[in-house]
Amino acid sequence: MGPLNVMVVDDSSLVIKMMTDFINELGHKVVKTAGSGREALTAYEDCKPDVVTMDITMPDIDGIQATQTIMSRHPDARVIMVTSHAQKQSVMNALHAGARSYILKPIQKEKLREVIDRVMAQEK
Repeated sequence: MGPLNVMVVDDSSLVIKMMTDFINELGHKVVKTAGSGREALTAYEDCKPDVVTMDITMPDIDGIQATQTIMSRHPDARVIMVTSHAQKQSVMNALHAGARSYILKPIQKEKLREVIDRVMAQEK
């Protein structure tokens, strides 16, 4: 697998910075960031990334709703949900919305690598 174009969506600029650093260290490229679900919808259309990391809890449109909308427009999109709370129902809702996998905060670089690799190995 070559370098991937990744979009990072999170309402925390610190998380965006950390995720961007990790993604770069893993040999991929962050092509777009967004701070809300609404921004994510526009940003996805602008760059059509290989992978999206999507926070669940955000202002305006949450990550689950944003994922549903992206998946309805782009069924082959690869979204990884990022959540700071291991709430089973939120994770299930995210997967039902079309997310391919999830990762819990605080993010660990090696766990991020594993999840990206697993998602990219899945059929579209």
